[in-house]
Amino acid sequence: MASIQDELILLETEESLLTQEEVVNNVLSSWAQDGSVDIHGNPPLKLKTGNWKACPFILGNECCERLAYYGIAKNLITYYTSELHESNVSAARQVMIWQGTCFITPLIGAVIADSHLGRYWTIASFSAIYFIGMALLTLSASVSGLKPPECIGIALCPPATTVQYAVFLSGLYLIALGTGGIKPCVSSFGADQFDDTDPIERVRKASFFNWFYFSINIGSFVSSTLLVWVQENSGWGLGFLIPTVFMGLSIASFFVGTPLYRFQKPGGSPITRVCQVLVAAYCKMNLNVPEDIMLLYETKDRNSVIVGSRKIEHTDGYKKVSRQSRCYLRR
Repeated sequence: MASIQDELILLETEESLLTQEEVVNNVLSSWAQDGSVDIHGNPPLKLKTGNWKACPFILGNECCERLAYYGIAKNLITYYTSELHESNVSAARQVMIWQGTCFITPLIGAVIADSHLGRYWTIASFSAIYFIGMALLTLSASVSGLKPPECIGIALCPPATTVQYAVFLSGLYLIALGTGGIKPCVSSFGADQFDDTDPIERVRKASFFNWFYFSINIGSFVSSTLLVWVQENSGWGLGFLIPTVFMGLSIASFFVGTPLYRFQKPGGSPITRVCQVLVAAYCKMNLNVPEDIMLLYETKDRNSVIVGSRKIEHTDGYKKVSRQSRCYLRR
């Protein structure tokens, strides 16, 4: 009888432990487990933050921002030649320089986001710069004193003054700086709304990127058709005012979703870390390969030592870099 009672007690204890474990797992599954936080700095509750509840605001932000950008970029050469009285060669050169700047500035935005401000505040700050640039560009196209007078006949076309060019280029390059802070952050910020440790949310994240690309193309399509027509038939002032309004809507859409967002803390620039590893690899090239692979990559802890990053599993690729970085990573 005693043995039967002992077995019954043991079974009851095991059932109790299983029940407690299920409760703990259910509680933990209610919060995101990827290191993100909510607007108050607390672990985000899945039912109230992130996921598709937050993504419509990010997609709206991207769609309106792309509409604003392409509303300027698509017809900029025509504006140079018809309003600023530049030659085709000069106009093409100026536009190429500006577009090149737009592709370089994301490096600045990415470093600032990863090292200091985080994605949310980088998008917010650079969106304000972007909007100021759009407003200056609209003023330069609308106010008669900020643009050259119309051509007299075919031959006499007064060039833009220094002040007129300064206002126009200030607006144009503020836009280039603004887009540099948004481009590298907004898609990553959208991905932050999904917990990679949750299989369901991981699938939804892939769907988010499909809609993200769709939003970009919607903005580009509208600006390439309707806005170009407005600029050439209703005037450049209105043609630039509409993208400016949409940029304002982009900012509004982004801020409205703030209570629903999940935020990843800045973990430092990956560019800096790559350079550090390469320098350390060069300096430690004569180290022997240890048998314990855990000495080659981070620590034995489950989580990454880099804030906001997931630990990457060890592979046999790039063995020399792993070996030569051993002391750097362990110190």
